[in-house]
Order: sequence, then structure tokens, then C-alpha cells
Amino acid sequence: MNILKRMFQRPDVSLFQNKDAHLERTLRVRDFLALGVGTIVSTAIFTLPGVVAADHTGPSVSLSFLVSAIVAALIAFVYAEMATVMPFAGSAYTWISILFGEFFGWLVGWALIAEYLIAVAFVASGFSANLRGLLNPFDIKLPNSLSNSLGTNGGIVDIIAAIVIVITALLLSRGASETARVQNTLVVLKILAILLFVVVGLSVVNVGHYVPFIPEYKMTEAGAFGGWQGIYAGSSVIFISYIGFDSIAASSGEAINPQKTMPLGILGSLIIGVTLFIIVSLVLVGMFDYTAYKDNAEPVGWALRESGHGVISVIVQAVSVLGMFTALIGMMLAGSRLLYSFGRDGLLPKWIGTLNKKNLPNRALIVLTIIAVIIGSVFPFGFLAQLMSAGTLVAFMFVVIGLFSLRRREGKDLPEPSFKLPFYPITPVLILICVFAIFWGLSGQAKFYTLLWFIAGIIFYGFYLIKSSLKKEK
Repeated sequence: MNILKRMFQRPDVSLFQNKDAHLERTLRVRDFLALGVGTIVSTAIFTLPGVVAADHTGPSVSLSFLVSAIVAALIAFVYAEMATVMPFAGSAYTWISILFGEFFGWLVGWALIAEYLIAVAFVASGFSANLRGLLNPFDIKLPNSLSNSLGTNGGIVDIIAAIVIVITALLLSRGASETARVQNTLVVLKILAILLFVVVGLSVVNVGHYVPFIPEYKMTEAGAFGGWQGIYAGSSVIFISYIGFDSIAASSGEAINPQKTMPLGILGSLIIGVTLFIIVSLVLVGMFDYTAYKDNAEPVGWALRESGHGVISVIVQAVSVLGMFTALIGMMLAGSRLLYSFGRDGLLPKWIGTLNKKNLPNRALIVLTIIAVIIGSVFPFGFLAQLMSAGTLVAFMFVVIGLFSLRRREGKDLPEPSFKLPFYPITPVLILICVFAIFWGLSGQAKFYTLLWFIAGIIFYGFYLIKSSLKKEK
């Protein structure tokens, strides 16, 4: 009975306020905009428009970006309200713990762990591949054993992926405000590079490549192609591009005036990201027939080179590599704060949730770095990448459901928010349906891996409860 009571008991909000009191609130709206844009507009904008166009949508890939963006925007509204009421480290994990109890909070946090660990590894590998691609024309090459993950094309370890994760961790260990300066500069450079691609790409766009804009529906090896079915399938793949706003919420414990900074940071970064994704996708499919991007890992750079803009291609790819570094900063910042929250609350060893002399959760950062290096540089993780999207969608569903509980407590034991989701309670119901539809559009393999991940999380939590109970008995 005591175990069940602990699992579903809702902790007092003051408990989290006291736990996070030593975190320094140094981040402003511009810092959160840079963090969100840096995380959202990362590897995906240089790869997914071409991949999804070839596999699912044809020229109408921009509609897939728009559909997934609408769903992401609706979720972002919910996140903005949650973050203003409960501006604590850990984002959705902490919110659901407060609203529904420790067990459900753990499930959400467990899903987010998968998101951040896999995202860091994924972006680091993308950084490595693009950097090696830039160096190839200069005959600077690493042996296969140091260029690929274990068991892939003679690989043992992706050394560049490992190094860039460690460098990012060293930067983050200096503090959020120090990191924000670097992040802000790199994000500006990345946006300028994207705009350069758009301007140059528009000069070679062939309007004929947009016809037919929505190809006829058919089934292929990659799944649904063409028609609204293809757009729907594409939106499920693309949705992963927009989950970066969670990294803003995860760092809300370090926000100056979170009632103002959190809504502006979350919604503002999403608007900027959506606009850039749609523009890039329209230009890309206008430059060449969408079939040319089949299995193309670098469609933006390839399109520039093939259209006779080799120098521009090098510039854009060089900045895109730096842009991936900004995504690493965002994901590692949010992931370390999530692990810190678990340690803070005793779900992981307490030493993970302690702060150093500068009030920074660097022990959690070290743990994240070690695990991410192992995943990103040693193990093949292609099958895990789907967990990142599926697990996050499950976490989003929990957050939307949590809004019903939040509204009953606002103005009572929780403060009134400066921002509220409009048209309540109709909108959260619609959002929940949309999120579930996006989740259902994922492959059966992704859903199966997600189930296995959650079973592992429940087993881990069970051992944690037993261990805690034995300690109390002693």
C-alpha cells in the first residue's frame, strides 16, 4: 500500500521550487529563441526535405512540413502554459510528476531520455559525416575503422562523433549563459546560410518540377507515396524535426522571468523553424525532380553542386556542420537537466542530482556525455532513431492529458499562468487526437521498439521501488 501511495502521490510544488533554487536564472528570450531554433533547425533541414519528397510526397513535401508543424504548434501552446506555471528543470517529467505522481512522471521522463540520448548520438554522427564530406575534396580522410560505428563498413568507432560530443560537454560545463553566447552566434550564421541557399536556389528553380504537386497515391517499399496518404506518412517522419521546443522547457529552471520568456521562446522558435523548413523544401524540389533525392544524405549540398554553385555548396555545408553543433548544445543542455532532475528526485543516484560550486548540474552532464559517446560513436543506432520520435509523441500525449489536471489547480495550489491555451477544453481534445494520429503513422517497428523501451523503464522503476522500500525498512 505504501508503494502504491508513493507511485501516485502528487508532491507539493514548493518541493521542486526548493530543489531548483540554486540553479542560476540567466537565460533571456533571445537565448531561448537561439536554443529552440538551434535545436529545431538542425540536421533535419539539410536532409529531410529531399528524403521525404523522394519517399512519400513528391513536390508536396512542404505540406507534410505544414501538417506536422500545425500539430507541433498546438503542442507548443500546451508546453508554453505548462512552463509558465511550473518553470522547473525536467520539463514534462517534472510537470507530470506534479500533476499525476511519480510513476507517470517517470514514464514520461523515460521517454524523454530516449529522445535526448538518441538525438545527441544522431546529430553527432550527422556532424561527423558532413565534416568528413567537406574534407574529402582536400584528400583528408580517416580510415574506415575511425569513421564508422562498430560493425558498419569496417568501423570500430566514429571518432569525430565522440570528439564533438565531448567538446560540446566541455562548453556546457562552463554554464548556460556562457553557452548561450556561442549558441546565439552560430544560430545567426546558420540562418544566413539557409537564406543563401534559398536565394541561390531560386535562381535555378524550374516550375515544371512542381507538377503534379501531389502525385497519384501508390504503395512503395518506403510506404505510402503520393496523395494525402503520402503527405500524412511524410508528416509522421518529419515531426521529429520540431521536437526541439522541449529543450527550451527542460531548461526553464534557468529562465529569467519564465512567465514571459517561456511562451515567447517556445512559440517564437517554432514559428521561425517552420518558416525555414517550408521555404527550403519548396526551393529544393523546385531545383531538381524529387526522384533525384532518393537515398541522398546531403540533398542541399548536392543540389547546389549539380546546379553549378560548388563554392556556395561548400559554404552552406560548412555552416550546416556548425549548425549541427548548435543542435548538440540544445539537446545536451536539455538532456543533462533531465538527468539532473531524476537524480534530484532520487529516481537515479543522488550524486547525479547535485550541483557543483558554480551551481551547475555537471555530474548529470558527464553521465549524458559518456552514454551518448557510446551510442553515437560505437553502436549502430539506425533502428533506435525511430524511438526518438515515437517516445517523444507518447510524452506529448501525457502532457496534453495533464493540461486537464493543471486547469483545475491553477489559481489554487499552482499559480495563474501568463499564457493559456485558447478554446479550452475543445483544443486539448483535438490536440490529443492529432498527436495520436501522428504516432499511428509511424512504422510498426517504431511502435514495437517503443513498447520494449517502456517495459524496460517499468522494470527499472520496479527495482527502484523495491530498493527504496528495503532501505526504509532498515
